[in-house]
Amino acid sequence: MKDLFRNIWKIEDLRKRLLFTFFMLFVYRVGAHITIPAINLTALLDWFTSQKSSVLGFLDMFSGGAFRNASIFALGIMPYITASILLELLTVMLPYLERLKKEGEQGRKKITQYTRYLTLVFAFLQAFGIGKLLESLQSPSGAHIVTNPGIGFQALTILTMVTGTVVIMWIGEQITERGIGNGISLIIYWGIIVRLPNAIVSLFVDLNNGDLSLLVLIALLALMLGVTAAVVFFESGQRRVPTHYARRVQGMQSGAGQSSYLPLKVNVSGVIPIIFAQALVMFPQTLAQMFQSAKVNKILSYFGYGMPMYVLIYIIAIVFFTFFYTSIIFNPVDTADNLKKYGAFIPGVRPGKATAEYLDVILTRLTFWGGIYLCVVSIIPMILMSGIHVEATPFIGKYLEKIVPEFITNGMGLQFYFGGTSLLIVVGVAMEFVSQVESHLLMRHYDGIMKKGRVRGRR
Repeated sequence: MKDLFRNIWKIEDLRKRLLFTFFMLFVYRVGAHITIPAINLTALLDWFTSQKSSVLGFLDMFSGGAFRNASIFALGIMPYITASILLELLTVMLPYLERLKKEGEQGRKKITQYTRYLTLVFAFLQAFGIGKLLESLQSPSGAHIVTNPGIGFQALTILTMVTGTVVIMWIGEQITERGIGNGISLIIYWGIIVRLPNAIVSLFVDLNNGDLSLLVLIALLALMLGVTAAVVFFESGQRRVPTHYARRVQGMQSGAGQSSYLPLKVNVSGVIPIIFAQALVMFPQTLAQMFQSAKVNKILSYFGYGMPMYVLIYIIAIVFFTFFYTSIIFNPVDTADNLKKYGAFIPGVRPGKATAEYLDVILTRLTFWGGIYLCVVSIIPMILMSGIHVEATPFIGKYLEKIVPEFITNGMGLQFYFGGTSLLIVVGVAMEFVSQVESHLLMRHYDGIMKKGRVRGRR
């Protein structure tokens, strides 16, 4: 390990890129603690403790706690992610964007420019909504969160939050261009990982106070290790479809055919299905906060966190969005056409339509197991924290309560968990970051980070 860090420090270009990356991430963390004016931070934190399972708690995870602090970076990178996903979806529906995507570097720059403009629109709308929300909120003790509400506060909130989003977007692009790894992914990763020390400390505090037994702590650490290993296994898992390039004849010379493979990932869509699914299942809870009707709130309570309907819709949404987003990213027909264009074929399969159908069958099977894997990883945090309240299941709730283990129905009461969206992001980004560092080392004839083989990134 000592030799590894020495080798990294020897390479001037890699050293500069790493230092630049860490400096920009440090700037991002500083901005996450600068609160916008006219905010009673104590009252806001008191109110936020009851919102961990809402959409706001989900946004706070992606902003690295900046949303909880009502900082200038409160919107985080979510407006950019939303704009990117929307443009990705529009690329399938709009021929103009589809042509731009196929134009190479120039088309990519144009799509990036459109993404920036759309990010500003989303940032403006979200900042306006957050400003209105903050003015209407009170802490459990009755203290107002905004000390000086009005048009001035609204204008200042929109200006600071939109500017903060632009700065974060610029930081991400600078890291991608002049640092190591994907800047946007690293910003999300850094916002999640900075909470890890506090989470670990809280576990040992609970252990010291007697709220957590040593046996449960050991079991939790073993589960964390097992889930992390499973995520690494699935994120790097591939189905290698063999391909063969036909012999090429140029004049009097003929080149021998080459064999290769087409890598198909088990989880092609990454973390996007979970993000979409969580936004969908959190919507009823957001409505419950808006309506004061007891009847409406009673109906919406069946869709609350940990309820059977919540879990059912969550699982169905994850599987649906896994298939949906995979179909956008990977098109078997285009892949088959490209293989045919470059003189490649899959042994035993006819080029063209038969190849597309063959790839579609393989991808469907992989996507199914990828969706199941995402569902399992996403449900684990719920079991660790509050459990799945199967007794609320209509008609069969009392029977399920008897056969389902108690640790699933009541949960383990842990405030710290390492699963779901956060784990997928942390592991995926870490693998990609290590892979790029290793590439720099190997290009300059140094030993890589891994002794056996190479690290495979997410893409």
